[in-house]
Amino acid sequence: MTTVILLRHGRTTANASGLLAGWTPGVQLDEKGQEQVAAVGARLADVPLAAVVSSPLERCQQTAGAVLAGRELELQTDDRLGECRYGDWTGRPIKELLKEPLWKVVQQHPSAAVFPGPEGEGLAQTQARAVAAVRDWNARLGPDAVWLACTHGDVIKAVLADAYGMHLDSFQRIVADPASISVISYTETRPFVLRVNDSGGDVSALIPPKKKARRSRKASSDAVVGGGAGPGGA
Repeated sequence: MTTVILLRHGRTTANASGLLAGWTPGVQLDEKGQEQVAAVGARLADVPLAAVVSSPLERCQQTAGAVLAGRELELQTDDRLGECRYGDWTGRPIKELLKEPLWKVVQQHPSAAVFPGPEGEGLAQTQARAVAAVRDWNARLGPDAVWLACTHGDVIKAVLADAYGMHLDSFQRIVADPASISVISYTETRPFVLRVNDSGGDVSALIPPKKKARRSRKASSDAVVGGGAGPGGA
């Protein structure tokens, strides 16, 4: 199975100011965000990654750089992992957007939400391109790979909703905090969502077993009836 670690970028100056950054250039991690990404880089240091792929936006590039520290990998960039294109909402305070009629659509029926202006896209478009990116990288890296995608909150929520088999209209039930990781393993039959919004848990279960052990026990697409013993269980 191919496992993707979805990492949201650390906190930014826009997050702290209550602004919807979108694709605004130059949005950087703030001091808190820098601390967050240093911590997540240290948490993931022992997890062998086949690739680190990032949104092109600066806040994700900075975050991915912290994960790459000490690794012999080059950062890959994929525009499909970029933030939702919020169009005319970009750069506006969230407190103002709360008053827009579209806000209720985004909250209650996000599959129908299309952001205004020539640069705006629909959340359904965001989901389609992000899921396509994950699936493409899975195919490129192979069934034994563990790789990391550094991206944005709504993008991560949309990919998780797809993995859960949830309609996009339910994706607002999912939370992806700054510098949190969410993990999905993709098998021939179905994805398994292993973690969501994890900001401090042990990650040793993400380290693949040695090749000899893997040959002796092929990864299954079946769900364990009753829930199983968890990572490391018999």
